[in-house]
Amino acid sequence: MLYSGSLNRSTANLITQIAYSIILAVSLNLVVGFLGELSLGHAGFMCVGAYIGCYAANQLHHVISSPLAVLIISMFIGGLIAAVFGFIIGLPALRLKGDYLAIVTLAFGEIVRTIFKNLDMFGGALGLSTKKYGTSLFIPALIVVLIMLILVQNLIRSKHGRAITAIRDNEIAARAMGINVAFYKLFVFIISAFFAGIAGVIYGHYATPVLYSFFSYNYSIEILVMVVLGGMGSINGSILAAALITFINFQLTTKLSGDMAALKFLIYAIVLITIVIFNNAPALQPIKERFSLKGKFAGLGEKIKGIFVKTKDIDKERAKIKDDAAEWTRIPTKIDVDAILSVDVKPDKLGSKPDEKEDK
Repeated sequence: MLYSGSLNRSTANLITQIAYSIILAVSLNLVVGFLGELSLGHAGFMCVGAYIGCYAANQLHHVISSPLAVLIISMFIGGLIAAVFGFIIGLPALRLKGDYLAIVTLAFGEIVRTIFKNLDMFGGALGLSTKKYGTSLFIPALIVVLIMLILVQNLIRSKHGRAITAIRDNEIAARAMGINVAFYKLFVFIISAFFAGIAGVIYGHYATPVLYSFFSYNYSIEILVMVVLGGMGSINGSILAAALITFINFQLTTKLSGDMAALKFLIYAIVLITIVIFNNAPALQPIKERFSLKGKFAGLGEKIKGIFVKTKDIDKERAKIKDDAAEWTRIPTKIDVDAILSVDVKPDKLGSKPDEKEDK
């Protein structure tokens, strides 16, 4: 659609925003949803990746002529530096819990963007000027989304993912079972920061200049709203919530201008409150089930299978299945329970040593 001219620039920009929003929401869901720790510094890791990665991209443009190669290398650089910051912050901060961890990560985000604001090599208060990738930026961004989803899904379904969710459910029990809680907390924090840094590089190639004001506390809250709205520990929910919230913001920004722009946050808040009530109100449960995609597509796999596989073949396969002759209800016990209970044991013989005559 892009190369045929049927995809306009506005839609391509929207897809790019949705792509890096999904990366941010899913990566934060690793910390908040699967690990069970509250972090409010995700925009700070994105800020580190955006500034460092885009600064490296500006230097690489003098050496490498391919914009795609520059984008890939800068994403790795921004992600790795953000992961290093995640390690530095996570090592002492993850010893804290609850509100204390949220305060520390929030302070980290504010400190980071203030530092970049006052560094002249990153443009200072005017921001870091970057070279835009082009309209087709959403293509590599969506590829990064797919790679991230594959990695995250495999991580969650592995033994390491089960250890992470065990820490969320009961940290004391997980520690008692031999799980290295400190290692897994730090591991998840570093992975989350790495993907946030990559999202920052994608943003830096989409918008220029890279301004410190974008990575504010409000943006960290917006990412957290995506996670909570989609469901804690739900990858699919984070994807849908990130796409929905980004779409609402995009439409409100483009449609409301002038004096009407002041209504953007009011409408945005009303929409979010409505969605939250719709998701959690028990009275609306029948409506949710009626319009649920899961309910509409229930049994679709069996119907599709029935198209390609004849009913007679299915009956033949079912006929081959035989009852299990070794089922526990069919195996006779060697000794009846009544016989065991009727055995008389003399109390004086219990625990006594056998006589020497009996041994002989």
